[in-house]
Amino acid sequence: MGRPRTNDTTVGERLVECTTELLATRPQESVTIRSVAAAARTSTAAVYSLFGDKEGLIAAVRDRAVAGLFQALTAVPASENALVDLYALAAAYRRWGREHSHLYATLFGGVQSFEPSGTVGTGDPVGPLLAAIDRAVTESVLEGEATSIAVSLWVTLHGVVTLELAGALEGPTADVTFRSTIHAALRGWATPAAFLRLRDGDLSPVFGSER
Repeated sequence: MGRPRTNDTTVGERLVECTTELLATRPQESVTIRSVAAAARTSTAAVYSLFGDKEGLIAAVRDRAVAGLFQALTAVPASENALVDLYALAAAYRRWGREHSHLYATLFGGVQSFEPSGTVGTGDPVGPLLAAIDRAVTESVLEGEATSIAVSLWVTLHGVVTLELAGALEGPTADVTFRSTIHAALRGWATPAAFLRLRDGDLSPVFGSER
């Protein structure tokens, strides 16, 4: 049997996938180059050849998660209603988290910090959220500082998605909880006129489904 290839694209893909799973299911400090190589059925030399070191491999996992979430959020089409768009972004975030549970756990489990108050790059997942919030503030639908609103909405979203991934929320209960929680979070930042519309349920037909 020949030596395992250390610079093959397939090997690199397998290393990233195995690292993602290990980071999502065990403490980061216990994930070593040796354990990743063993899980990927390759040599430690492959990690050094393809990623340089453990930090480079973790960076590749982080980049994949960031790119995936960014793609999911930027795919949400804009409408004429800023609140509807914010709900649609929340729904897309939830959907991506449920469909990519290991990447989600890795992204928000200490590998990637969420700092909306910092500089937002062109591929930053918080970008679409901040853009929608800025629009809502400009249109006098929400009031407050955009980054504060973003943190508030993200904390709400993260809590719901994390509970779902842990199995604490399931089925119809999870759907109802998501809708009511996001609705309440938006009401908390709404201007008086928008608050009345939300309280009276003007957006309930839209909030009743995820697009």
